[in-house]
Amino acid sequence: MKLQKLLSYVRRAVDDYDMIQEGDKIAIGVSGGKDSLCLLLALKNLQRFYPKKFELEAITVSLGLPGASFDGIAALCAEIGVSYHVVNTEIGNIIFYERKEKNPCSLCAKMRKGALNDKAKELGCNKIALGHNKDDVVETFFMSLFYEGRINCFAPVSYLDRMDLYSIRPLMYVPEWEAKSFIVKSGIDIVKNPCLVDGNTKRQETKDLLEILGKDYDNLQEKVFGAIKRSNLKGWNGEL
Repeated sequence: MKLQKLLSYVRRAVDDYDMIQEGDKIAIGVSGGKDSLCLLLALKNLQRFYPKKFELEAITVSLGLPGASFDGIAALCAEIGVSYHVVNTEIGNIIFYERKEKNPCSLCAKMRKGALNDKAKELGCNKIALGHNKDDVVETFFMSLFYEGRINCFAPVSYLDRMDLYSIRPLMYVPEWEAKSFIVKSGIDIVKNPCLVDGNTKRQETKDLLEILGKDYDNLQEKVFGAIKRSNLKGWNGEL
């Protein structure tokens, strides 16, 4: 995927769900994976021509686990002119060694989001851009159904009143394989995920299941994504 196509996906999502307003200061959550790096580059390039002017800050929440280096992200941010901040935490140590969580993903996500929100507020941001892609939307829908027994999915735009922060998901129209293609063709190195359960999670199980189902049901992802868009799920019809 070329940059022009990535920008077309992102521009459509931003316009369809009114994600960006004049004067916004947007914090980008940058883990160093393919999606967050796509998001970083897409928003920086969108900033150059989008009619509504906005500012950007890039934030990485470090879990404090050995093996992760964010030097590549820092270099990329310096190259494209985005301020970069690393939030050092002990989240990994707390989850894996102190509490020894058997199913750590949910708690880890909440703690990382809390650290990201706090840093965004400290920097004066009013919005946080998250790198959820189209596959993530469909997988989250099925995970809610399978593991929580409810029909639910995160919204394109959501508001956290306690923090007075909006979360936006500009990559929501980007298929995962196209995000991978963009990063490979761009020659950008991703940050290796140091998480101890990387690749062995409920999300990975759901991803694997959907891949199997997709072989028997044509355009499964498109059909489910379309159903979510047409549903009455909060946030998908414009209401927050």
